[in-house]
Amino acid sequence: MWRATTVQACGLWPFASGSGAPMTGVPLGQHISTGATVCGDPLNWFTRARYISNPSLFMLGMPGLGKSTLINRMLIGLAAQGVVPLVLGDLKPDYVDTVRALGGQVISIARGVGGLNVLDPGAMGAVAAKIGGAAGQVLAAETHGRVLNMVAALLTIVRGRPISDHEQSVLSACLRHLRERTPQGHTFRLPQLLSVLEEGPPDVRQVTLDRGQESRYRDAVDPLHRSLLGILDGPLGDTFAAETSTHVDPDATAVCIDISRIGEADSQLTAAAMLAAWSDGLGTVAASHALADAGLAPRRWFFTVLDELWRPLRAASGIVDRIDALTRLNRSLGLADAKITHTLKDAEALGVEADKAKARGFVERAGMVACAGLPRTEMEELARVVGLTRREIELVSSWSSPPGWAQEGGNEEPPGRGRFLIKVGGRPGIPIQVAITSTERHLHDTNTRWIANGEAEQLMAERAALMRTVTAGDLPEIGDRDSWPLNPGYR
Repeated sequence: MWRATTVQACGLWPFASGSGAPMTGVPLGQHISTGATVCGDPLNWFTRARYISNPSLFMLGMPGLGKSTLINRMLIGLAAQGVVPLVLGDLKPDYVDTVRALGGQVISIARGVGGLNVLDPGAMGAVAAKIGGAAGQVLAAETHGRVLNMVAALLTIVRGRPISDHEQSVLSACLRHLRERTPQGHTFRLPQLLSVLEEGPPDVRQVTLDRGQESRYRDAVDPLHRSLLGILDGPLGDTFAAETSTHVDPDATAVCIDISRIGEADSQLTAAAMLAAWSDGLGTVAASHALADAGLAPRRWFFTVLDELWRPLRAASGIVDRIDALTRLNRSLGLADAKITHTLKDAEALGVEADKAKARGFVERAGMVACAGLPRTEMEELARVVGLTRREIELVSSWSSPPGWAQEGGNEEPPGRGRFLIKVGGRPGIPIQVAITSTERHLHDTNTRWIANGEAEQLMAERAALMRTVTAGDLPEIGDRDSWPLNPGYR
């Protein structure tokens, strides 16, 4: 390294050589080493820059280091490009205020708040009927498969293990029987599915190989019958057995399904609500593209956020297959996605080795991998999947090291907050520092319950004022800080 005064080096600064930082996509922050602006997101890196072959992002990081803040930045930036953000299961909530400020739709799911009928074909069923013909039949068949997969997922959560292939065939026959006898435009619910199983019509009995014997039929369907009763009379019944309270608006500018009112201890309902939200949201995407393919609507692109992935992963053995079936075809669906969890240990905590391998496959298939402040042991484990260099492991591990005890801690950020390493295949990782604006800070504060009484109410009032300002489009000039309705202060 050489040093020089500004007089001696005046002809060399600014340096002529570029930093190589990507400039395609949503502005994310600054390169930690060079200070250059870094732009990127899975959709633009797939469609425009061609950096990745799969428009997906997998993010790992310890709590409180800014994972949802970075996703929130991508969400806002992509919405400005006409992409529709879909937050399918907001647990805290992290994204509700942002979606409202974007003029989007917020749907709440919880006991006594709102429910979702998992047998409702939703937008896919309506579009299949509208299109008609061979394309409509294909979409109707896909709708049947998505509903079947969701019912199987609920049963897996209730049982704690997967259902058998025979039981899935019985369920498929029951759903087909109900669909053929339900008038167009109407839906059926779980109690009606249970009634069909109890009655045992010929097309359902045929699948069970009962050979005309009632006892053989009952032996075949009784375990399934008991599990469905467990859904209806258990913790999931109130939320998933009634009609859907609010359908996803296919024309919304953004959608957030808020499940934050479900209790932290209610792990079964949380996992089921997340899977149901994913199924409903991705079904809406499929319906939108079917309309565009038929020339009945303009083409729209989507960005889905699947946060807290570890919750449904740990719900039951075999649930990984259901998650995989819901999310695998994002490239052909015309959407980009972001999956977020804490560490790879979330996958290692699964009981079955096959489930662990499938969960690691989420990381392996991701076009982009972003990690924040992970300990060295976690980074070394991730290196076996992603291919990190020793220097990259040391860099990210250093971000989790706390400052010295002599620090006062008044306005200091937690160690590693806002710092991410973005990896794409075998390319060198890009270390970035995310800096958010005051508008983002007030729309996205995940620590509101740690603010003293009085200040919390003031913050919520400021947020409401900001959302009204953003929605109205009456924003002041960037340099005119005094005219902003908020004072970011220490928040």
